[in-house]
Amino acid sequence: MALDPDDPRPPYVQVAHALRAAILTKKFRAGDKLPSRTELAKSYNVAPMTVQNALRELREEGLIVSRQGSGVFVRERTERPVGLRPHIERAFEAQHVTLDFAGFSGETLHGVIAEPLDKIRIGRLRPESIHVRLLLPDPSQAWSVPCTVDEHADSPAFRKRAEEIMRRHTLAIIDSVTELGELGLVNEATAQIRVHPAAPMFKLYLINNEDAFFGFYPVREHVINFGGETQAIYDLMGKDAILFHHSTTDDDTSTGSQYVDQARTWFDSIWTSIAQDYQR
Repeated sequence: MALDPDDPRPPYVQVAHALRAAILTKKFRAGDKLPSRTELAKSYNVAPMTVQNALRELREEGLIVSRQGSGVFVRERTERPVGLRPHIERAFEAQHVTLDFAGFSGETLHGVIAEPLDKIRIGRLRPESIHVRLLLPDPSQAWSVPCTVDEHADSPAFRKRAEEIMRRHTLAIIDSVTELGELGLVNEATAQIRVHPAAPMFKLYLINNEDAFFGFYPVREHVINFGGETQAIYDLMGKDAILFHHSTTDDDTSTGSQYVDQARTWFDSIWTSIAQDYQR
């Protein structure tokens, strides 16, 4: 569990990152006691002060709580929004990686998938296979949302702008994944985009057939400039979507496994019925 010597981040940040990922992926569950500071220092081959600084970061984030005379525990929490990045990064440590996304543009996914793909390029990760599927709204068809504020009508200019954003992020994902296969860094590497006629009101991530992240798109009014002319648009704000996590590894009283199964059934039904390959 030693830290990566090629990682430019300070050691305490690396330790905090590793522990955060362990907590968010439920290696350490709510109420669990963390190993002692001395044990963590030995595990990560760092000084106890480094561990102390890492724990301070997690304490400030509300992930852990210290109990005098007892130790440090994962904080008991009610259902709350969670971060996608640690789960994506951990997913790429598996031998076989599957990642399905349904949503508006794929911009957030592009941001979080870049680091694990870079780790594969430099040899720090080596999965056997990667399969990515992206399910997006068809930008060649009129949309009910986003729409103009005045008339609640489709905006071809906005669709053109949205397609440029979609192409920039999703095609970068496709090219990055397929390149790993072409370079022989991954034995199987596929990535596909399909589009469908429905306006997406939520985003969904399915990871390694074990985890599902779901969030509703808030609709916000804002003014956009198109070639010198402004237009008020009701837009889907992907960066404001709060994600909730469901997992097949949840305890027996949860509906995590059912949620993941049903989310995959929904995704596959759209993928194989009304969705079509995106024409670049």
